[in-house]
Amino acid sequence: MDKNTRSRVYLLVLMIAIFVVWKYREGQPKEVYVKGITMGTIGYNIKYLDAKNRSFKKEIDSLLRDFNQSLSTYIPDSEISTFNQTGEVSFNSPYFYQVLEASRQVFKASEGAFDPTIGLLIDAWGFGDGKTLILDSAKVDSLKSLVGFEKIAFDQNGAKKMIPEVKLNFSAIAKGQAIDVVADWLASVGINNYMVEIGGEVRAKGRNLEGTIWKIGIEVPDETRRGNLFDAIYLDDKGLAASGNYRNFRVLDNGEKVAHTINPVTGFPKMQTLLSAIVLAPSCMLADGYATACMVLGLEESISLIESDPSLEAYFIYADENEDLVTYVSPGLKEKIVGDS
Repeated sequence: MDKNTRSRVYLLVLMIAIFVVWKYREGQPKEVYVKGITMGTIGYNIKYLDAKNRSFKKEIDSLLRDFNQSLSTYIPDSEISTFNQTGEVSFNSPYFYQVLEASRQVFKASEGAFDPTIGLLIDAWGFGDGKTLILDSAKVDSLKSLVGFEKIAFDQNGAKKMIPEVKLNFSAIAKGQAIDVVADWLASVGINNYMVEIGGEVRAKGRNLEGTIWKIGIEVPDETRRGNLFDAIYLDDKGLAASGNYRNFRVLDNGEKVAHTINPVTGFPKMQTLLSAIVLAPSCMLADGYATACMVLGLEESISLIESDPSLEAYFIYADENEDLVTYVSPGLKEKIVGDS
């Protein structure tokens, strides 16, 4: 083989090698990052791996608009607004029925600690339309008589009120459901590695670009230390939601501070030593609902609730008698704590 022939062979081999490497890299997954705003002012952040490097922002925004058109109380002609105003609604999407079914599950399991029929109480305490009332026991008892899951009826086609005054509000579970809607859609188009976050709640599956399980940070339950992490959890094929009173509260006209977590049984806001309830569940919608229920129940009852259901895990942060931060981690979650793995 002469020199020119060898050179041509070497060049051909080099070109083939370059082509093989290029094709290999072309087939490797790439991380796509999509962000935006939904539910008025709530930010969303979505990461997923896709060998085709496709951005699904347009499709995700469309999904979330349809979702809000079903369950946003701030949209006058949404399905939930129609229900609250007229007393009944025929479902145009699957979302309303899904959230009612999930709400009924959490309502029963928590013995009423989670109840989406507390819309009137949410408004009265200033966490709905922003008009805070000074409520005494008599006023609360009057509103409480209009609360109760048994005061609505529904099936897959629609819902109606059993009494005209009852008002639904899904703010304690809707973010989690919206996350599930996006995550399920990503899975339907072949995305198997993703992390979907809306307003601090998350659902994740598979691996990130580094090939490791997604890590989700847990914030210190202190408004003055916003962004500081208390711990981190490995999250795979689960939804994670957090509920706490350290950030969302109102100050009444008389100067009293009230928490946004309202006990449906008593009708009053619930302030207690449980500062943050982080719940993991098969769906983010259920995680969201159970996290809210735990903030109503308090530490001991919440531990009993979580340990009675093998599909749930929890990470609770509470204050002891010395006001020091202490944690409870459910047995199945301990191996998923980043620092302990």
